[in-house]
Amino acid sequence: MKWLFMSLTQLAASVTMYLIGTVFFGVALIPGVAIFFSALEHSQGLPVLARYAVLGLSLAGGYFLFGLTLIFLVGMVRMVLRIRLKEGNHPIFSAEAFKWAFVSALYLLVNFTFIDFILLTPFSNIFFRMLGVKLGKNVQINSKFIFDATLLEIGDNTVVGGGAIIIGHIVERGTLKLRKVRIGKNVTIGSHSTVMPGCEIGDNAIIGASAVLRKGTKVEPRDIYYGIPAESVKNRHKGERDAQA
Repeated sequence: MKWLFMSLTQLAASVTMYLIGTVFFGVALIPGVAIFFSALEHSQGLPVLARYAVLGLSLAGGYFLFGLTLIFLVGMVRMVLRIRLKEGNHPIFSAEAFKWAFVSALYLLVNFTFIDFILLTPFSNIFFRMLGVKLGKNVQINSKFIFDATLLEIGDNTVVGGGAIIIGHIVERGTLKLRKVRIGKNVTIGSHSTVMPGCEIGDNAIIGASAVLRKGTKVEPRDIYYGIPAESVKNRHKGERDAQA
């Protein structure tokens, strides 16, 4: 019976998320739909090709308006509800896990539809701040895989490379584990690297491309980590010298 309860609970949660997505997409589409129908009405007397051009431009403009509306809608809902994730270990069927699933679903609405168009623009940092990231000045984020925003801190002048994954949660043995990720100033997170929950990265450190930083890793300032799993260049060189000795 336990498996049946879990299946029904997952089904109910999935349907709930679909309904939430319908509401958010529907509201965000209103300005774009209004523009399209206005263009449809006012272009009736134009030649066919000119009318197609007007309608095409209205659809394209409506899409971008939809995306910008969606990111502000999602961010404002998170801010108004003051949703912040709590560090700790939580049962997978708990209030904290549901809260995590809800804010994750909100982020995925943007992630799957529009976020690629705002990366490395001012809209990106505005969006991540609205989601709850403690973001320093002049941070450059070129990845849409930035999860668990309220558990993330990024210092001034840090660069997050394309495709990098920064994540503040992990599920182990039916338990949702939430941990903060702290990234200092002037840090470089290489493209397609992974920063797991609980990691702390000191100022001026470098995480190499495609490196996988294991959960709870503490990176010293100015250190360089690379590899799978990622290891400190300092420690690796020290080990090589000890082996030669």
